Amino acid sequence: MRPSKRQYDEMRPISFERNVSKHAEGSCLVKFGDTHVLCTASLEEKVPGWLRNSGRGWVTAEYGMLPRATGDRMRREAATGRQGGRTLEIQRLIGRSLRAVVDLQALGEMQITIDCDVLQADGGTRTASITGAWVALHDCLRWMEARQMTSVSKVLKDHVAAISCGIHGGHAVIDLDYEEDSSAGTDANFVMTGKGGMVEIQATAEGIPFTQEEFDALIALARKGIARLVNLQQLAVA
Repeated sequence: MRPSKRQYDEMRPISFERNVSKHAEGSCLVKFGDTHVLCTASLEEKVPGWLRNSGRGWVTAEYGMLPRATGDRMRREAATGRQGGRTLEIQRLIGRSLRAVVDLQALGEMQITIDCDVLQADGGTRTASITGAWVALHDCLRWMEARQMTSVSKVLKDHVAAISCGIHGGHAVIDLDYEEDSSAGTDANFVMTGKGGMVEIQATAEGIPFTQEEFDALIALARKGIARLVNLQQLAVA
């Protein structure tokens, strides 16, 4: 039995609360159990210099954790004068994941920045961020569509969502919380589209190498979890 008493293929309760920010063009408070992330989408009618006059837009992301998102207070990265390597890696992952399902030519010369701020962390902050960021991005595009700036169906080609899986206690399990994540023999994150395409896989053995059979079991769990997340995204934006 898992520490959370969940079944091996059982995810934490998932929820999306939209329009939680008064000023952002799109926003979503996503919850994967006790991991809560505020995702906001901001539109700028300009693009980075290297994209000027290209006719293409850009989607990017920034990620951060509030000081008391974890058990002990963390210093704000702004106080140290630089972002940490983990922060940079995660925000690049979020940006890549979103761009995988966006037609940048259809977006036109505009930039959408998704800010993912972790309010409370209990494992899986990057997967929750990616999944909630898609909802915020969708609503930003819907805001633009209402002003005849673009069309959601033209810009957004598919859903994208992410889930963690791992080997804990000798079993493949899905959606690890912090207690499982910190003691798992293998930890993996899967980013997939609604059509089942793979965007990114991050998998690491924490001691004993994992086998092909275990990896296949993780992918099978991930596909099942992503399908559920995509269904919840569809219900949220319907």
